[in-house]
Amino acid sequence: MTDKIKLFDTHQVRAEWDTDHEKWWFSVVDIVAVLTESVDATAYWRKLKQRLKAEGNQTVTGCHGLKMQAADGKQRLTDEWDKAGVQQGQEYAALTDLMSRVWSDLSTREYKQHKGLKKENLRDNMTNTELVLNMLAEVAATDISLVRNPQGLAESATVAAEGAQTAKAARLQLEKSTGQPVVSRLNAEGLGTGKIERRKK
Repeated sequence: MTDKIKLFDTHQVRAEWDTDHEKWWFSVVDIVAVLTESVDATAYWRKLKQRLKAEGNQTVTGCHGLKMQAADGKQRLTDEWDKAGVQQGQEYAALTDLMSRVWSDLSTREYKQHKGLKKENLRDNMTNTELVLNMLAEVAATDISLVRNPQGLAESATVAAEGAQTAKAARLQLEKSTGQPVVSRLNAEGLGTGKIERRKK
């Protein structure tokens, strides 16, 4: 795919040209930002998806997230994995699962079960704190990868684990300060109600 930035008035909308299917893919989050002028388009889209599903709307059922270059042009972890020769699919999934196990102490499957999810996207059901720590793991792994220049799955796994360890350290420190678990059972439905999970004494 070829990354492009489209302009809508003064707003940037990320897009990718799929050469195999000869069609454009556009960032829904960027479009939401244009249409709603929301200060947090990602949260707006997550809430909108939740409401559409609750109403029985099938619009978002077949939607899948694509990794797109950030509007600031910065490198992202998937770019580094591609550069290292990691194969999309099973190897990508293995690295993603590894990072989840390191920073959250749960595999991707266990994390989804913890939140009562089945086919739903895990990121869409994370709290803000969980999202931030997940992003920290990815950013740290990207920075380490840019320095180390790993090659292949094994070296990339070492880098991924080190990046995720950074997020784990932050998680443990936050849990120590608050006395509350960071990895929450709340999913998008619970997050929409404003409920707060508390650790039982």
